[in-house]
Amino acid sequence: MRIEGGKVAVEMPRSSSRKSRRRKKEAAPPPPAVQRLFETCREVFFGCAAGVVPSQEGVGLLKAVLDDMKPADVGLTQNLPYFLKDNAKGAPPVTYLHLYECDKFSIGIFCLPPSAVIPLHNHPGMTVFSKILFGSMHIKSYDWVDVPQNSVETATTSHTKVKLAKLKKNSVFSAPCETSVLYPMAGGNLHCFTAITSCAVLDVLGPPYSDAEGRHCTYYKDFPYLSFSVDGISMAGEEGEHAWLEERDKPDDFVVVGAKYFGPKIVVQ
Repeated sequence: MRIEGGKVAVEMPRSSSRKSRRRKKEAAPPPPAVQRLFETCREVFFGCAAGVVPSQEGVGLLKAVLDDMKPADVGLTQNLPYFLKDNAKGAPPVTYLHLYECDKFSIGIFCLPPSAVIPLHNHPGMTVFSKILFGSMHIKSYDWVDVPQNSVETATTSHTKVKLAKLKKNSVFSAPCETSVLYPMAGGNLHCFTAITSCAVLDVLGPPYSDAEGRHCTYYKDFPYLSFSVDGISMAGEEGEHAWLEERDKPDDFVVVGAKYFGPKIVVQ
């Protein structure tokens, strides 16, 4: 209140709602989920290299971002052509959607129609996050057995050389489920995916495969533990807990087809 020319003038308080509306207009919208994923990957894998696992805090942070992601966040629906059942003979092809790759990490989506298989393979020196966006798949995974140096970890027969591994997972997983994480030496570093229904798997690899570094994707065939007898190994455990893995060429019927990603774009700044 103030006095002007003998009259009392009352000052009305300024409307705070007008300021609030202005602030709302100026506030930037939240980034798309895939952008948050990219920025989290860049933070978590910063300073990492092959064989170097991100911090426990970083793993939890990235896992939480992936746990919240839905098919719509990457522009996917189950009626897209690469999820439809193929009546042709032989294994159906797997489609890969490339989102991003650098020397620290890569982001991509594997699209599997029913009965498609990604055969048993390894991830040398890598930490891998896999999120099933929709569908059901059987996952079988192994870790190499860490045996004493004075014992034998390989068996040689007349036709092959095999190496001992411990079974980590052998179950069906259906969305929605938690993101799985595997590590260079644990967590099921060697795995095989078999689609029960059409399904999509969002994969983050840190770091990606590198031919230049000698970190190739190697495929394996598994044999029951009792298939081979090896002197020098005393293995605690029952049949079914361990298997012998034989290195093999990429299966001829495993076909991966690249397709264009049409979801929200990743902005690299």
